[in-house]
Amino acid sequence: MSYQYRTQKILLTGKIEDEAEACLLWLSHQSNSLYNSALFAVRQAHFDSCDSRTFFDQNDLYRIAFKDRYVKVSYAQLCKDFKTNKHYLALGGQQGQQCLKSVVEAVTSYNKLLQQYWQREINDKPRIPNYRKSRGLYQVAFPAQAVTYDEYEGTCKLAISKECKPQLINQELILPGGYGFTVEQLAEVRIVPTCGQLWAEYVYKVEEKTAPNLDYSQALGIDPGVSNWLTCCSNTGKSFIVCGRKIKSINQRYNKAVAQYKQGKSEFYWDDYLDQITHKRSGQIRDSVNKAARFIINYCLNHHIGNIVFGWGQGVKTESNLGKRNNQNFVQIPTARLKQRIQELAESVGIIFTQTEEAYTSKSDFLAEDLLFKFGEKPKEYKFSGRRITRGTYKSKFGLISADALGAINCLKKVAIQLGISLAEVGRECLTVPQRYDLSCLNKSYRKRVETILQVVS
Repeated sequence: MSYQYRTQKILLTGKIEDEAEACLLWLSHQSNSLYNSALFAVRQAHFDSCDSRTFFDQNDLYRIAFKDRYVKVSYAQLCKDFKTNKHYLALGGQQGQQCLKSVVEAVTSYNKLLQQYWQREINDKPRIPNYRKSRGLYQVAFPAQAVTYDEYEGTCKLAISKECKPQLINQELILPGGYGFTVEQLAEVRIVPTCGQLWAEYVYKVEEKTAPNLDYSQALGIDPGVSNWLTCCSNTGKSFIVCGRKIKSINQRYNKAVAQYKQGKSEFYWDDYLDQITHKRSGQIRDSVNKAARFIINYCLNHHIGNIVFGWGQGVKTESNLGKRNNQNFVQIPTARLKQRIQELAESVGIIFTQTEEAYTSKSDFLAEDLLFKFGEKPKEYKFSGRRITRGTYKSKFGLISADALGAINCLKKVAIQLGISLAEVGRECLTVPQRYDLSCLNKSYRKRVETILQVVS
């Protein structure tokens, strides 16, 4: 029997006692200090063992730098070295161990990225993990052994160290519990400070379920955008658009409020009011991402679609040059987070998720059977039979169609042979006027539909 892990977030600020909130903030400070202390020890040991090299840079200046090599790190050695550290003792043994594990994970990720850089799988050279902000806050992780969870009372009691108990009158740290899982399913509780707010993240495991009656000869192609956040087209000749204007308006209101409030102030100025509006925007963005991802998965389950093909261009945001206003609209759209969420939900129900590059998908005329090339492989003399006349309109030899819907179906065309799907049922009708769905009009019924479908497991 296989399991998968899920996370449930609950806002703690304003829902717990003041002394409990102060205690959690103090623990977050200790966690931040322990992380920096452990990382300092790892970095210094690495630099002491590295050989230096001298060279002249592009400006003919004499430089000295360390040679690139893997950073050696041992979790067991860190636990041995820091078991008497004051920050480790303040957190408690298990919480301190989780913090040290995060240091090991950061260094391990750097080593893997360095290997990929040497093998030319990535272009940018990775940097060794850097310190967190001094006197800042960092998450505190409580494993299941350090948690007393009462699902009937809806409370969660966290284990605290001897150094922490004097700060609490009742010498207990009790939080509101989660819902939808049992004590046996609980794996970890994380206290995460974000934007001046404290969150509790309940990590629990659930049994994997596969949706029945999925047809893997069907596929849904997705072309991401801005106003048309997700334009989707299936190989059965159906298409629709998930509107992104709500996301644009959220970002515009946030940017306007920040610009007006910080007028005449330093670029790095920050206070509680900016924390408050940033927290509000983050919640709205997270809600929109979850709704859009769930809507896509429910559509696939209701129509028994077994494949999702997501068109994605590497570096489209970091290398975008659309002008000041368009760049602001485009870069702040959380499409990468939405793609990741769709992939997580798809894999949790047995839908195959495929990512493909989207070069020339909005230029090649699918109806005229134009060739579709990968990025940089199109011959200079080759011309497509149609052209894009406005932002959302493509002029095909068979008439006007939606440029975004064309991009979605061309994403399917790029992997059609690989997935073994047929595009014979795709006609001009589904590429002309896709149905538009507004995220603000979605109700909670879309969640119940997926739960009903997954009750019968194949």
